[in-house]
Amino acid sequence: MTHNIYSEITPELKRLAAMSEKSCQIDPQLYIDMDVKRGLRDLSGKGVLAGLTHISDVRANIIKDDVLTPIDGELFYRGINVRDLIIGFTSENRFGYEEVTYLLLFGKLPNSRELQDFCDLLAFYRTLPTYFVRDVIMKAPSKDMMNTLARSVLMLYSYDDDPDNIALPNVLRQCLQLISLFPLLSVYGYQAYRHYYDGKSLYIHPPKNELSTAENILRLLRPNKKYTPLEAKILDVALVLHMEHGGGNNSAFTTHVVSSSGTDTYSAIAAALGSLKGPRHGGANIKVVEMMDDLRANVSDTRDEEAVSDYLKKLLHKEAFDKQGLIYGMGHAVYSLSDPRERIFKGFVQKLAEEKGLQEEFNLYSLVECLGPKIIAKERKIYKGVCCNVDFYSGFVYKSLNLPKELFTPIFAIARIAGWSAHRMEELSNNGKIIRPAYKPVCEDVPYHPIGERV
Repeated sequence: MTHNIYSEITPELKRLAAMSEKSCQIDPQLYIDMDVKRGLRDLSGKGVLAGLTHISDVRANIIKDDVLTPIDGELFYRGINVRDLIIGFTSENRFGYEEVTYLLLFGKLPNSRELQDFCDLLAFYRTLPTYFVRDVIMKAPSKDMMNTLARSVLMLYSYDDDPDNIALPNVLRQCLQLISLFPLLSVYGYQAYRHYYDGKSLYIHPPKNELSTAENILRLLRPNKKYTPLEAKILDVALVLHMEHGGGNNSAFTTHVVSSSGTDTYSAIAAALGSLKGPRHGGANIKVVEMMDDLRANVSDTRDEEAVSDYLKKLLHKEAFDKQGLIYGMGHAVYSLSDPRERIFKGFVQKLAEEKGLQEEFNLYSLVECLGPKIIAKERKIYKGVCCNVDFYSGFVYKSLNLPKELFTPIFAIARIAGWSAHRMEELSNNGKIIRPAYKPVCEDVPYHPIGERV
């Protein structure tokens, strides 16, 4: 009852919110007149240079004959093409997440001995404090797993004997612990939600030290702890593709901004989680799955290109699904011709679809991938090309793995904590100034009126 009272939106709140909205609105023309880079991007979509990084590089254009020319997208971790990394560890039948985490943190690929020592270190840290599950995760479980994960991260501050020390060895310890614990915090948080909200049986499986991160996620989640080698391999590839994406992505930039203030690791990572939770950043793959479910519900023959095209046009015209005017999984802030993560991922996705008997659904995704960019280009004036992005297929993969939608974004976080950790170490290593961009005030001076004279 108390929860309902405090959650109620009263007419007075609506009135005050409308007043606040009116006081906050800024004339859009002022952004143009004053050359403000909204979203830290110019009108052509090029990002404003706000920092330097060794950690990763996103390439979508080249200068050719003094003209900025779009190219097929490429992604590099510490100067190594992600495509080569994935071909390397998959061809040698290894899991890659731990190996690439080492690369992001330390700037080089590990040899066999270094990799084993690093995996042993992660396994050593893959243990939650005594009673943490009972006292934190099982208490007041949230319906949103990202909020649950952020709360757990902040609570770990209380279990750390040296939480505010930002010397690099201590920050590295904290980051390695968080990298190791994110799968446990995410899956246990979901199990608590599932038990208390849905009345399902509660499973709290312990991790196994000899297993990879991807294997442990599936083991922790499934009641029978079982998974196929292909399932674990596909999830591992998904983690590697989502680990990092240039210093300018919203959550990595958040990590830099918050770390620049000198705050503790737990606060910095919780802030990054808040960024990733947003549907414009980490939640897009859920929207893709829901959109495709709606497509199947409203198109009788999903093999009919014309019928599928009509549905996609309705999406753009705000006549279908959530009426936001978007085809989810299409377009990217940087890439125009292709998203390299999607291209790498698609081959693995097809193998999983074949194993799961989901070839027909995969064919529909492929059809939408083909039609979507063409329809967007025809229906809308855009400054650059539109391509299918990695979110388009990651949702399909997670659904095929029987991962609950509540865990789609936490899986992203499990991957991206490696990148956030590298960016935090980089920000602290360079001992830079606090990040504080300029905001120009556009309000006029107003005289003060005593309270009795106010309208």
